[in-house]
Amino acid sequence: MKLSTRTRYGMRALLELALAYKAVPLQIKVIAERQNISNKYLEQLVAMLKTAGLVRSIRGPHGGYLLAAAPGDIKLSDVFRTLEGPVLTVECVEYENTCPNHADCATRKLWIQMNDAILGVLENKTLQDLVAMAEKEKQGMSYQI
Repeated sequence: MKLSTRTRYGMRALLELALAYKAVPLQIKVIAERQNISNKYLEQLVAMLKTAGLVRSIRGPHGGYLLAAAPGDIKLSDVFRTLEGPVLTVECVEYENTCPNHADCATRKLWIQMNDAILGVLENKTLQDLVAMAEKEKQGMSYQI
């Protein structure tokens, strides 16, 4: 399974917003510069995140984007689904009828376990966990997520 740039960049943008939580709104160009993402691509990602209710915008000369909730209230599974779609290792995990062997397929059982493990990690982690990880990294300390 390979994550798209949409998910990788979107998570990084949200981490920037989480690090600035309760400070000032961040403009797209600031996030883009800090994360080395093109403004145009980041605008598309932020629009998706805004539509999903994960970020909100403030208009005006000192405007920009803020998280719509506290970092501890935003599950990474919600971010992932917004940017990547459903957590799905293979089609037959969710749609049994895509494969005639689904009823007695040993590999399907493995794919279900993998799917559940990935979803379990994402469901049990929030943006606050990423903030803690980033702060530990800044201090040169190792952090287990």
